[in-house]
Parts: sequence; C-alpha cells; structure tokens
Amino acid sequence: MLSVFKSKKGFTLVEIMIVVAIIGILAAIAIPNFIKSRKMSRAKACVSNLKQIDGAVQQWALENKKAGTYTLTAADRPGIEAYLRGAWSTCPTNDSPYALNFQVQSSPVCPNYSATSDEFSLHVLP
Repeated sequence: MLSVFKSKKGFTLVEIMIVVAIIGILAAIAIPNFIKSRKMSRAKACVSNLKQIDGAVQQWALENKKAGTYTLTAADRPGIEAYLRGAWSTCPTNDSPYALNFQVQSSPVCPNYSATSDEFSLHVLP
C-alpha cells in the first residue's frame, strides 16, 4: 500500500516570516547608521577641501605679496587654482562651488554651511 503522507521538503511559512523579520530588524538598525556615516564623510571631505583652498590661498598670497586684509576676487582665481592642482573644488554634498570672496587672513567657507542645520553644521574649518 502506498503511503498517503509524502515527505515534503522546504521551509514553512513561519520559518520564512522569522527570517524576513530578522532581516527587517537588521535593516532598521543599519540604514540610519549608513546615512549618518555618509553625511559625516561628506562633511569631512568638505573640510578637507576647505583646508586645501586655505593652504593654496595662503601660499598664493605669500608669493604675490598680498596683505592679510586683501580681499580675494574672481581675477585671483586662476592664480590660486595653480596651487590646487586642477579644477576649482566643489562641496561634495551638492556640488556647490566654493566662493572666493573672503580676505586672505580669514578662512574659506562652504556655501552650504549653516550653524542651525544638522547636515551642514560641520561644513566649516575648525
């Protein structure tokens, strides 16, 4: 006589639901941390760009005998770009270009900097 109950191999619905629930919990933990680390890395890249711009401006001003109170203009941009080794940098968050409208003695500022915004409050030289 043939057996009515055949051996079925596979996962039950409960087992699949447990696996999906575990994956959902792990994703709920990992995704916010990933977003936060991405924002932090962009802010650090922005600060690094600002340091490079500041170094290039200081070196250019020293070699061109510009005083600390000299305000940079668009005409100074090609000379400063020579110290940046290539194209003018942009903020990595949204590709906003850094402006050259500050004095030599002051630090460059990110166009996205906002002290009240959590996302852009770190886009400033320390």
